[in-house]
Amino acid sequence: MQINHPGRVIPKDLADTTWAPAAVPIDIGGFSSMYPTPQPMTAQEIDETVERFAVTAQRAQQAGFDGVEIHAAHGYLLSQFLSPLVNRRDDRWGGSLHNRARLLLDVVGAVRERVGTGFAVGVKLNPADFQCGGFDTDDARDVIKMLADVGTDLVELSGGSIESMATAGSPADGRTLAREAYFLELAEQLVATSPLPLLLTGGIRRRAVAQQVIDSGVAMAGIATALAIDPTLPGQWLAGSDVQVRPPRTRFRNKMVASAAVQAVTSRQLARLGAGKPSKTPYSPAVALLLERLVRARRRRNYLKWHTAA
Repeated sequence: MQINHPGRVIPKDLADTTWAPAAVPIDIGGFSSMYPTPQPMTAQEIDETVERFAVTAQRAQQAGFDGVEIHAAHGYLLSQFLSPLVNRRDDRWGGSLHNRARLLLDVVGAVRERVGTGFAVGVKLNPADFQCGGFDTDDARDVIKMLADVGTDLVELSGGSIESMATAGSPADGRTLAREAYFLELAEQLVATSPLPLLLTGGIRRRAVAQQVIDSGVAMAGIATALAIDPTLPGQWLAGSDVQVRPPRTRFRNKMVASAAVQAVTSRQLARLGAGKPSKTPYSPAVALLLERLVRARRRRNYLKWHTAA
């Protein structure tokens, strides 16, 4: 089970107050106003966050999961602390890379202590933030070594954030493959020095590309969107078939809207699979995005009603 804290990546219509290492607002052009300027976290709030990660992992273990993955990528809270662009603190959680990694290391250590041995603890990490002056591959190399010392079993490499849409194959600095295995080039730079097995995800939808990832020395190839579209894909690949799925296509020119529309197709498909419906994608990205907005509006009303009552 993946566990995460979004930090400052929460829209205003869900929360007036958000947390981050420093009061650095999200910069996504015309959509920036959708997100409030975050409040810098206090030492007490940081300690409470570490405890909440540990409690969540313990509950996952009690529920029967085999492990947890701590999300420290994609511009969420733990990634925000790692980023020198967002983390502008001058205390023990800011400045040097070791200080910026302190929250992540404390979270992993607390989780490992709570769940004991025999329970997998992974970390999802950006090999780079794809932003000038941000968390880079050299930083990732050093953080992976730090993670090995606190009981991490596996590191998944993914990339980008709400401010750099690398997860949609459109990073700000153009350093990923155009269409498939977006982060393979960066993963290859980390394999040789990594003390931990690495998992690479992002854009993999063909057997040959998955094999290329494994041949590079990466321990595992992760499949996300393609797996949601066709859950039988890995089985077919293992049987020797070269079947592939085509990613959803959209004509939206705005990268953020286009990414949201593609993610909406995946989300709608996962909802269908969860309801026991046939494995197919009956909606165009535009229709899927509209349906997701309607579903989100209903969930938002229910959340605010619950939050008010609480």
